[in-house]
Amino acid sequence: MPEKKIYILGYNEIVLMLGLLGIEGKILEKQDDFLKEFKILIKQPSIGMIIVALDLPDEIIDFLIDFKFNNKRPFVFFLPNILNPNIESEDIFFNRIFESINKIIS
Repeated sequence: MPEKKIYILGYNEIVLMLGLLGIEGKILEKQDDFLKEFKILIKQPSIGMIIVALDLPDEIIDFLIDFKFNNKRPFVFFLPNILNPNIESEDIFFNRIFESINKIIS
């Protein structure tokens, strides 16, 4: 089985920091560039995980959640803002999934 790579899409600081650890990535200055880059990455069989370190609008987050539900590969991890003091309450993916489950069981 070929080796899978981790790739990061995000802001300058995070991409450079993880780059020091050997993780490839692309710095995105604008949110508008995200979907174009993401769609290119998911077509590459060598990509096993995509880390997203970027504030994104709700429509794109909904797209990513739908992608995660319907695709096993590549794994998509949304990295929360690690400098945020309320980090545990602002995990976007977890909160959206929790809301969905509450709607189903209520």
